[in-house]
Amino acid sequence: MIDIHSHILPGIDDGAQSLQDSADMARAAVEDGIHTIIATPHHQNGKYMNNKEDILEHTKELNNYLQDQNIPLLVLPGQETRLYGDMLSDLKNEELVTLANRTNYLFVEFPSGHVPRYAKQMLFDIQVAGYKPIIVHPERNSELTEHPSMLYEFIRKGALAQVTAASIAGKFGKNIQKFSHKLLEANLAHFIASDAHNTTSRGFCMQDAYQEINKQHGNETSYVLIENAQLLIEGQNINRAEPIPVKKKKILGLF
Repeated sequence: MIDIHSHILPGIDDGAQSLQDSADMARAAVEDGIHTIIATPHHQNGKYMNNKEDILEHTKELNNYLQDQNIPLLVLPGQETRLYGDMLSDLKNEELVTLANRTNYLFVEFPSGHVPRYAKQMLFDIQVAGYKPIIVHPERNSELTEHPSMLYEFIRKGALAQVTAASIAGKFGKNIQKFSHKLLEANLAHFIASDAHNTTSRGFCMQDAYQEINKQHGNETSYVLIENAQLLIEGQNINRAEPIPVKKKKILGLF
């Protein structure tokens, strides 16, 4: 299995704080069935700042360390990039890390409480520039959960989305879990990834998530999601079905 979102690089954001933490996470990942993982430290979110050169160097060092420890996990470089005004120019100047550093897939993070007003235009401009933006953990964004039609429009216009495994598994509560399943039903989620930060409070949960997906959506959905991660790191086009609007809740039996 391939995990396309993690905070496994040591000491550079709110994920692993040491090489030992990274090794513990790597062992947990392997135990959860993961053989390849993309390290996606925060680029900038007001607290952390990680540039491309540092991420590539940290990834190389971690792979060497895991080899020395005989841990069978391959770490690829990536970045979790909070949407910001100069994102397009930094992309063109190759200052950002695309996923696996060899594809045109790019993580885009929104603030947890809202969606920036310029998001629609920026997502469009990113695609015009030749990149494929992937909106990370939309199920945990309060504005998107309140107005899922916004996500539908982003996806309809070409963006992709990645839902967190722990959300599917119910680790963030029932409401987020239910909304995550609605996104899958509406073809508004194209990847499942761990967004793992540690081995305790923010672990991998990939096997648990896929068990839930198998039960509620069938094995075929799981196969498509697993294959999409493989297609992504190969830089190929992923499987995507026509998105549909998320059904609104019934109130007193009425829509």
